[in-house]
Amino acid sequence: MSKISLKNLRHSYLENPVNDIDWALKEMSVDWSDGGAYALLGPSGCGKTTLLNIISGLLTPTQGEVWFGDEEVSHLPADHRNIAQVFQFPVVYDTMTVYDNLAFPLRNRGLAEPDIDKKVREIADMLDLGETLMTRAAGLTADGKQKISLGRGLVRSDVNVIMFDEPLTVIDPHLKWVLRSKLKELHQQIGTTMIYVTHDQTEALTFADQVVVMQEGEVVQIGTPVELFERPQHTFVGHFIGSPGMNVLGCTLDQGKPVYDGTAIEMTNDVRNDDTTARLEIGIRPEFINFADQGVPVRVEKVSDAGRFSIVEARHGDDVIKLLVADGGHVPSDSAFLKFDPDHTQVYANDWMVSGGSHG
Repeated sequence: MSKISLKNLRHSYLENPVNDIDWALKEMSVDWSDGGAYALLGPSGCGKTTLLNIISGLLTPTQGEVWFGDEEVSHLPADHRNIAQVFQFPVVYDTMTVYDNLAFPLRNRGLAEPDIDKKVREIADMLDLGETLMTRAAGLTADGKQKISLGRGLVRSDVNVIMFDEPLTVIDPHLKWVLRSKLKELHQQIGTTMIYVTHDQTEALTFADQVVVMQEGEVVQIGTPVELFERPQHTFVGHFIGSPGMNVLGCTLDQGKPVYDGTAIEMTNDVRNDDTTARLEIGIRPEFINFADQGVPVRVEKVSDAGRFSIVEARHGDDVIKLLVADGGHVPSDSAFLKFDPDHTQVYANDWMVSGGSHG
């Protein structure tokens, strides 16, 4: 196991990249501590798999370096990096038993059979595969086969990192949460560095201690699930994480305070924005908006029951502002005012947060 560092990394699939758009991965420097649980989160095509393939050695980066601990591995092939990878679709040997599938990586490394047996049974118990150990893999469901793939990734204790590339895509929805919880539990037990690639925010936020959010080849924020929710550094993070996502509303600044269509918006700190040409916006999550006696004037347009709360859509001019009201809470039938929580209201300039300082 070792710390993984990406230093000034960039990658393009073109021979002579010229413009920003030519880069599948824009320049980034990222550190993953030894033993952490990380997620790479973003929509399809944002560069997650490209980044994973560079870490694993399937791709050599156009620029920059990959380090495992004190060793630079940028040009080392995948089989010299001592990693385990679990793919989107199960990779299993159908003619082998579940036991032999799990034992395969260990036999390849010449471990003694008693050690192999102990490790295989330990991992099988963790993944609830104990009763099927002597069953041929061909007879298993897609869920069962993916559990074998997970087990093959987890069975080796000598790896630098275990990487999961959308591993729950083929799993039935009702089993996804079971396996997500199981992976989190396994990480806590074995303590190996794990990197989990997904476009599903629920998977990322429940598995990872730190989430790397990507958009169009760029890392837009790295943080804990709470940090991503409460202080999105980029409007994309606000949109992508949370359901419903963050409200983003055009604004101006007056002596360090945001003004939304003539209404001054309270904030805990003054906003400093040095770029007078920047497009300014307020970001406020639905969870942090309340009905009040005064504030932003709106007309209530729609109320949707979401169980423990209602999602209310209120209109101000061309903007629809969403807020959450707890089950049983009062929702005005027509005209109303909205108040934004000053502690959770952010200001963005050209999509980057500037509240309390400028994006660097």
